[in-house]
Amino acid sequence: MDSEQVFGGGQVQRVGSFRFFLDGQRWEWSDPVAQMHGYRPGEVTPTTELLLSHKHPEDQPHVARVLDRTVNAAEPFSSKHRIIDTTGKVRQVVVVGDRMVDDTGQVIGTTGFYIDITDSYRSDVKDSVDGQVAALSESRAVIEQAKGALMLVYGIPAARAFDVLTWRSQETNIRLRILAEQIVARFTDSKPDAAGLRSWFDHLLLTAHDSVRRPE
Repeated sequence: MDSEQVFGGGQVQRVGSFRFFLDGQRWEWSDPVAQMHGYRPGEVTPTTELLLSHKHPEDQPHVARVLDRTVNAAEPFSSKHRIIDTTGKVRQVVVVGDRMVDDTGQVIGTTGFYIDITDSYRSDVKDSVDGQVAALSESRAVIEQAKGALMLVYGIPAARAFDVLTWRSQETNIRLRILAEQIVARFTDSKPDAAGLRSWFDHLLLTAHDSVRRPE
């Protein structure tokens, strides 16, 4: 039986979260991320060594450097690379991480998410940021605009972009439309240079909910 059917009853989740704590060098991952690596929920405890063991050999040096900065300095990062699950299947993923802080503002680790884009991988991310932003501004629906921003920055299709927005909405308990409004407002009002667009947007996506008042 196919592992994706076993794990999800035929419905595969393509977005999942992770956290890394500097204290104790401890990783946590959500069930979808475990499943992306080929494990059943709760089957294994993630470690830096385990994560590295699943990276595609050609991508491992790059990912090792990213993980080293994450483990030792909790640096924000964004990476598109390949992982190999326990069945030997190669998966294309986008991984985004940002600093995790406690109530006092002290950095305590890294938090972020995985997007599995295996079935919709594309490498032709648009080069023209200004042209895409202009097109986004003309879109009728704010959710479509937010999806467009994700598609531009991460090179993912509309369906996967919507998965990410839905996941962030659920994780933050913020209505999807309101979250999309925050993302679009900050995306269209700011003018990051093309070289820094990815890291700037990583932070935006993970913090867009901060200024929204949650429902009572």
